[in-house]
Amino acid sequence: MEMYRFAIAHDWPVLLPIVLCSILVIGVTLERLWYFRVNGRGVKKFFAQFEKQLARGPADAKVWADARDGIVPHVASEGLRILNEHPDRFETLFEVASSLASRQLYRGLTVLGTIATISPYLGLFGTVVRILLTFGEMANTKGGGADSASIMFGIGSALIATAAGLGVAIFSVATNNYLQTIADGFTKDFELVKLLCLSTGRTPITTPLSRGVTPISRADHERRL
Repeated sequence: MEMYRFAIAHDWPVLLPIVLCSILVIGVTLERLWYFRVNGRGVKKFFAQFEKQLARGPADAKVWADARDGIVPHVASEGLRILNEHPDRFETLFEVASSLASRQLYRGLTVLGTIATISPYLGLFGTVVRILLTFGEMANTKGGGADSASIMFGIGSALIATAAGLGVAIFSVATNNYLQTIADGFTKDFELVKLLCLSTGRTPITTPLSRGVTPISRADHERRL
Protein backbone atom coordinates (compact mmCIF):
# COMPACT_ATOMS: atom_id res chain seq x y z
CA MET A 1 0.00 0.00 0.00
CA GLU A 2 2.88 2.34 0.70
CA MET A 3 4.02 1.97 -2.88
CA TYR A 4 0.56 2.96 -4.18
CA ARG A 5 0.43 5.97 -1.89
CA PHE A 6 3.88 6.99 -3.09
CA ALA A 7 2.80 6.68 -6.74
CA ILE A 8 -0.34 8.73 -6.14
CA ALA A 9 1.53 11.41 -4.24
CA HIS A 10 4.45 11.75 -6.64
CA ASP A 11 3.23 10.48 -10.03
CA TRP A 12 -0.25 12.00 -10.09
CA PRO A 13 0.49 14.22 -13.14
CA VAL A 14 0.94 11.04 -15.18
CA LEU A 15 -1.73 8.95 -13.47
CA LEU A 16 -4.37 11.68 -13.76
CA PRO A 17 -4.79 11.37 -17.57
CA ILE A 18 -5.15 7.59 -17.19
CA VAL A 19 -7.81 8.07 -14.52
CA LEU A 20 -9.65 10.56 -16.73
CA CYS A 21 -9.50 8.09 -19.62
CA SER A 22 -10.98 5.36 -17.43
CA ILE A 23 -13.83 7.63 -16.36
CA LEU A 24 -14.50 8.54 -19.99
CA VAL A 25 -14.51 4.87 -20.99
CA ILE A 26 -17.00 3.99 -18.27
CA GLY A 27 -19.24 6.92 -19.23
CA VAL A 28 -19.27 6.08 -22.94
CA THR A 29 -19.84 2.39 -22.19
CA LEU A 30 -22.83 3.01 -19.93
CA GLU A 31 -24.37 5.50 -22.38
CA ARG A 32 -23.99 3.11 -25.32
CA LEU A 33 -25.34 0.13 -23.36
CA TRP A 34 -28.39 2.14 -22.37
CA TYR A 35 -28.90 3.35 -25.95
CA PHE A 36 -28.66 -0.14 -27.40
CA ARG A 37 -30.95 -1.55 -24.74
CA VAL A 38 -33.64 1.04 -25.41
CA ASN A 39 -33.44 0.72 -29.20
CA GLY A 40 -33.01 -3.04 -29.23
CA ARG A 41 -36.03 -3.75 -27.08
CA GLY A 42 -38.55 -5.87 -28.98
CA VAL A 43 -36.72 -5.85 -32.33
CA LYS A 44 -37.53 -9.50 -33.09
CA LYS A 45 -41.18 -8.92 -32.27
CA PHE A 46 -41.14 -5.78 -34.41
CA PHE A 47 -40.03 -7.67 -37.51
CA ALA A 48 -42.72 -10.31 -37.04
CA GLN A 49 -45.42 -7.63 -36.81
CA PHE A 50 -43.83 -5.48 -39.52
CA GLU A 51 -44.06 -8.32 -42.01
CA LYS A 52 -47.74 -8.76 -41.22
CA GLN A 53 -48.36 -5.04 -41.62
CA LEU A 54 -46.61 -5.06 -45.00
CA ALA A 55 -48.96 -7.81 -46.12
CA ARG A 56 -51.84 -5.43 -45.42
CA GLY A 57 -50.20 -2.65 -47.38
CA PRO A 58 -47.16 -0.33 -47.23
CA ALA A 59 -49.29 2.63 -46.12
CA ASP A 60 -50.61 0.75 -43.10
CA ALA A 61 -47.13 -0.54 -42.34
CA LYS A 62 -45.72 3.00 -42.34
CA VAL A 63 -48.39 4.28 -39.97
CA TRP A 64 -47.73 1.33 -37.72
CA ALA A 65 -43.94 1.87 -37.80
CA ASP A 66 -44.33 5.59 -37.06
CA ALA A 67 -46.08 4.70 -33.82
CA ARG A 68 -43.12 2.60 -32.62
CA ASP A 69 -40.06 3.88 -30.80
CA GLY A 70 -36.53 2.91 -31.69
CA ILE A 71 -34.04 3.28 -34.47
CA VAL A 72 -35.19 0.18 -36.40
CA PRO A 73 -38.84 1.34 -36.67
CA HIS A 74 -37.56 4.76 -37.68
CA VAL A 75 -35.49 3.28 -40.49
CA ALA A 76 -38.42 1.10 -41.54
CA SER A 77 -40.73 4.12 -41.72
CA GLU A 78 -38.14 6.06 -43.70
CA GLY A 79 -37.69 3.13 -46.05
CA LEU A 80 -41.42 2.93 -46.76
CA ARG A 81 -41.52 6.67 -47.40
CA ILE A 82 -38.68 6.38 -49.88
CA LEU A 83 -40.33 3.38 -51.53
CA ASN A 84 -43.52 5.37 -52.00
CA GLU A 85 -41.95 8.62 -53.18
CA HIS A 86 -38.87 7.39 -55.07
CA PRO A 87 -39.35 3.73 -55.96
CA ASP A 88 -36.88 3.93 -58.84
CA ARG A 89 -34.08 5.12 -56.50
CA PHE A 90 -35.09 3.16 -53.43
CA GLU A 91 -31.87 1.24 -52.84
CA THR A 92 -29.62 4.29 -53.16
CA LEU A 93 -31.76 6.53 -50.96
CA PHE A 94 -32.28 3.79 -48.42
CA GLU A 95 -28.50 3.35 -48.13
CA VAL A 96 -28.26 7.08 -47.36
CA ALA A 97 -30.97 6.84 -44.69
CA SER A 98 -29.43 3.76 -43.08
CA SER A 99 -25.97 5.37 -43.12
CA LEU A 100 -27.32 8.41 -41.30
CA ALA A 101 -28.96 6.13 -38.74
CA SER A 102 -25.72 4.18 -38.33
CA ARG A 103 -23.96 7.32 -37.15
CA GLN A 104 -26.06 7.13 -34.01
CA LEU A 105 -25.06 3.50 -33.51
CA TYR A 106 -21.31 4.08 -33.68
CA ARG A 107 -21.27 7.37 -31.80
CA GLY A 108 -18.63 7.35 -29.08
CA LEU A 109 -16.97 4.12 -30.19
CA THR A 110 -14.11 6.07 -31.74
CA VAL A 111 -13.38 7.45 -28.28
CA LEU A 112 -13.05 3.93 -26.91
CA GLY A 113 -10.72 2.94 -29.72
CA THR A 114 -8.56 6.02 -29.19
CA ILE A 115 -8.28 5.46 -25.44
CA ALA A 116 -7.44 1.80 -26.02
CA THR A 117 -4.55 2.95 -28.20
CA ILE A 118 -3.09 5.75 -26.08
CA SER A 119 -3.56 4.35 -22.57
CA PRO A 120 -0.58 1.96 -22.70
CA TYR A 121 1.62 4.78 -23.94
CA LEU A 122 0.50 7.03 -21.11
CA GLY A 123 1.37 4.30 -18.64
CA LEU A 124 4.72 3.64 -20.30
CA PHE A 125 5.50 7.35 -20.25
CA GLY A 126 4.80 7.47 -16.51
CA THR A 127 7.02 4.45 -15.92
CA VAL A 128 9.93 5.95 -17.85
CA VAL A 129 9.62 9.25 -16.00
CA ARG A 130 9.55 7.57 -12.58
CA ILE A 131 12.57 5.37 -13.42
CA LEU A 132 14.52 8.44 -14.56
CA LEU A 133 13.63 10.24 -11.35
CA THR A 134 14.63 7.19 -9.31
CA PHE A 135 18.02 7.02 -11.01
CA GLY A 136 18.44 10.74 -10.43
CA GLU A 137 17.73 10.33 -6.72
CA MET A 138 20.17 7.42 -6.56
CA ALA A 139 22.88 9.57 -8.14
CA ASN A 140 22.27 12.38 -5.64
CA THR A 141 22.48 10.17 -2.57
CA LYS A 142 25.58 10.31 -0.42
CA GLY A 143 28.33 8.23 -1.95
CA GLY A 144 26.46 7.94 -5.27
CA GLY A 145 24.71 4.72 -4.32
CA ALA A 146 21.50 3.43 -2.80
CA ASP A 147 20.37 0.23 -1.17
CA SER A 148 18.54 -2.41 -3.16
CA ALA A 149 15.29 -1.81 -1.27
CA SER A 150 15.12 1.79 -2.42
CA ILE A 151 15.88 0.79 -6.00
CA MET A 152 13.19 -1.89 -6.06
CA PHE A 153 10.72 0.47 -4.42
CA GLY A 154 11.32 3.10 -7.12
CA ILE A 155 11.01 0.61 -9.97
CA GLY A 156 7.91 -0.95 -8.43
CA SER A 157 6.17 2.42 -8.09
CA ALA A 158 7.16 3.19 -11.68
CA LEU A 159 5.38 0.08 -12.96
CA ILE A 160 2.09 1.15 -11.39
CA ALA A 161 1.52 3.62 -14.22
CA THR A 162 2.13 0.93 -16.84
CA ALA A 163 -0.27 -1.46 -15.10
CA ALA A 164 -2.94 1.24 -14.90
CA GLY A 165 -2.54 2.12 -18.57
CA LEU A 166 -2.72 -1.51 -19.65
CA GLY A 167 -5.80 -2.11 -17.49
CA VAL A 168 -7.66 0.80 -19.08
CA ALA A 169 -6.57 -0.31 -22.56
CA ILE A 170 -7.71 -3.92 -22.05
CA PHE A 171 -11.10 -2.83 -20.77
CA SER A 172 -11.48 -0.32 -23.61
CA VAL A 173 -10.64 -2.90 -26.30
CA ALA A 174 -13.04 -5.48 -24.87
CA THR A 175 -15.83 -2.96 -24.48
CA ASN A 176 -15.29 -1.45 -27.91
CA ASN A 177 -15.41 -4.87 -29.60
CA TYR A 178 -18.58 -5.78 -27.73
CA LEU A 179 -20.34 -2.53 -28.62
CA GLN A 180 -19.16 -2.78 -32.22
CA THR A 181 -20.77 -6.21 -32.42
CA ILE A 182 -24.09 -4.83 -31.16
CA ALA A 183 -23.94 -1.91 -33.61
CA ASP A 184 -23.18 -4.28 -36.48
CA GLY A 185 -26.26 -6.28 -35.50
CA PHE A 186 -28.41 -3.16 -35.93
CA THR A 187 -26.96 -2.54 -39.40
CA LYS A 188 -27.96 -6.09 -40.33
CA ASP A 189 -31.46 -5.24 -39.10
CA PHE A 190 -31.44 -2.30 -41.52
CA GLU A 191 -30.64 -4.70 -44.35
CA LEU A 192 -33.55 -6.89 -43.28
CA VAL A 193 -35.83 -3.84 -43.37
CA LYS A 194 -34.60 -3.13 -46.88
CA LEU A 195 -35.39 -6.66 -48.03
CA LEU A 196 -38.86 -6.55 -46.49
CA CYS A 197 -39.60 -3.24 -48.17
CA LEU A 198 -38.49 -4.60 -51.53
CA SER A 199 -40.66 -7.66 -51.01
CA THR A 200 -43.78 -5.50 -51.21
CA GLY A 201 -43.47 -5.61 -54.97
CA ARG A 202 -43.88 -1.86 -55.42
CA THR A 203 -40.56 -1.38 -57.21
CA PRO A 204 -41.51 0.13 -60.54
CA ILE A 205 -41.12 -1.72 -63.80
CA THR A 206 -39.72 0.74 -66.33
CA THR A 207 -39.41 0.60 -70.06
CA PRO A 208 -37.28 2.86 -72.28
CA LEU A 209 -38.68 6.40 -72.20
CA SER A 210 -37.84 6.79 -75.86
CA ARG A 211 -40.81 4.55 -76.61
CA GLY A 212 -43.11 6.95 -74.80
CA VAL A 213 -44.14 4.41 -72.15
CA THR A 214 -44.82 5.70 -68.64
CA PRO A 215 -43.28 3.63 -65.82
CA ILE A 216 -45.85 1.60 -63.90
CA SER A 217 -45.62 -0.24 -60.60
CA ARG A 218 -45.10 -3.97 -60.45
CA ALA A 219 -48.51 -4.41 -58.83
CA ASP A 220 -50.29 -2.59 -61.68
CA HIS A 221 -48.29 -4.59 -64.18
CA GLU A 222 -49.38 -7.86 -62.60
CA ARG A 223 -53.04 -6.77 -62.50
CA ARG A 224 -52.95 -5.90 -66.19
CA LEU A 225 -51.59 -9.34 -66.93
